[in-house]
Amino acid sequence: MANEVVPRESHPYAFHVSGPRNFNSLNWRDLIVSSWKDANYKRTVIACFVQAVYLLELDRQEKRTQGSALAPNWWIPFKYKLKQTLIDERDGSIFGAILEWDRSAALSDLIPMRPSGAPRAILALRGTLLKSPTMRRDIEDDLRFLTWESLKGSVRFKVALEVLKSISDKYGSKNVCVAGHSLGAGFALQVGKDLAKEGTYVEAHLFNPPSVSLAMSLKTIGEKAEFVWNRLKSMLPLSAEAQISNDGEKNSGVGLKSKVPYGLKDASLGVAKFVPYLYVNNGDYICCSYNDGAGTKVNVGTTNAQVAAKLFLVSKEKQKFLEAHGLEQWWSSDAELQQVIYNSKLISRQLRSLYTGTPSQINS
Repeated sequence: MANEVVPRESHPYAFHVSGPRNFNSLNWRDLIVSSWKDANYKRTVIACFVQAVYLLELDRQEKRTQGSALAPNWWIPFKYKLKQTLIDERDGSIFGAILEWDRSAALSDLIPMRPSGAPRAILALRGTLLKSPTMRRDIEDDLRFLTWESLKGSVRFKVALEVLKSISDKYGSKNVCVAGHSLGAGFALQVGKDLAKEGTYVEAHLFNPPSVSLAMSLKTIGEKAEFVWNRLKSMLPLSAEAQISNDGEKNSGVGLKSKVPYGLKDASLGVAKFVPYLYVNNGDYICCSYNDGAGTKVNVGTTNAQVAAKLFLVSKEKQKFLEAHGLEQWWSSDAELQQVIYNSKLISRQLRSLYTGTPSQINS
């Protein structure tokens, strides 16, 4: 039957079907040697939380009840609970969630306190879902990034930033983490950087974050077109030029000039202290430009005063794009990651470009 519902137990997105294979549930021993201090464990759990946000939206779309919902099993084993969902007011879709340490669930398993390294709260943001109820708004933000090199004009940016500020104030920034995949990683990166400009630093984990290499190309095209447009206006009579200028002001946010971002300048020196964790696959053209070969391979825990980001790199031959861009690889037991400390000019340029001021944009 075309409308037959797949049982939760056998659904391909069920936690026990596609989740981590070698997962051990938290227990009292974690109070002595915290699993959260292990980089692989932390990456696995946070990637699962982002997957949970995708499933929250799919559960909503497919009208799953509390008993049949897929999303909860992606946070319950890690002793977290759903505190709040982030809703896109334009279409009612869920694009993010706050997951909070579940003290009651932990106590029931004889875990009297939160293990060292485990955040009090995590803001997780999903990427693009190619499903009709949310696809339009997701793609609008994808195109916004490609055109503007920024997501600040989006309704989702505003909501995510307000929520991140709120939980940072409530729990303390050292106890808060922001994470996302693909488009969601772009949002996580930008709200984390905006908060850093105010002197508040949260840990950020970004899976397959979109690079600005394509956006940079579009920007160059826009700059050339703007130059031609300005030359054309200079040859027009004054009255005609004034009329064009007035029309351009009326259409602020959609005109040619408004699509060209301002120069690469930081609003605060404090952003240098914001060091996100980037998880990149060389076979994923959306994020592979972050790896320009200029980084230094290091052991986990190495520090560098000039660090722009900590990048974890996967390189596999003959890998299809959907696999290279997928979230599942980041909790896979056979993931072979190389850690790279980045202070290269390219990644610094990309990170700066994402957070520069942009002209007034119409929220949508």
